[in-house]
Amino acid sequence: MKPKCLFKRKTLLYVTLFTLPFLFIKTNLNAQKKWIAPSDANNIKNPVPGDVQSTTQGKTLYTTYCTPCHGQKGKGDGPAAANLQVKPADHTSAAVQQQTDGAIFWELTEGHNPMPSYKTALSDQQRWALVNYIRTLTKTAKK
Repeated sequence: MKPKCLFKRKTLLYVTLFTLPFLFIKTNLNAQKKWIAPSDANNIKNPVPGDVQSTTQGKTLYTTYCTPCHGQKGKGDGPAAANLQVKPADHTSAAVQQQTDGAIFWELTEGHNPMPSYKTALSDQQRWALVNYIRTLTKTAKK
């Protein structure tokens, strides 16, 4: 019985050693893929006007929930960003600013590792206020 047990252990060891690098490569590749909201998210309309009240609320929420990774000005350079394998989005970039409000809302709602989902942490209205504030970041990024 001992030779069979030894054979099983060696086989398990070889299989593990062979598959681990492939799992790491696949995980790393998935982490680096571009994150794109589904096309139907583009049809979601923002019901919250981008007025001073909404953007002020959005800024407060952004400071609490987003600046650790995205930074004060939304450039993706917050203090936690350096330790993340997937770099945070630059909210001032054309790539983000050209997205529809619905796509940004969808991203905030669903999350994408390492960014958490805010579906339960923030109400719909709060997530829309964040969208409205993110829209202002191109103006403040130059200051």
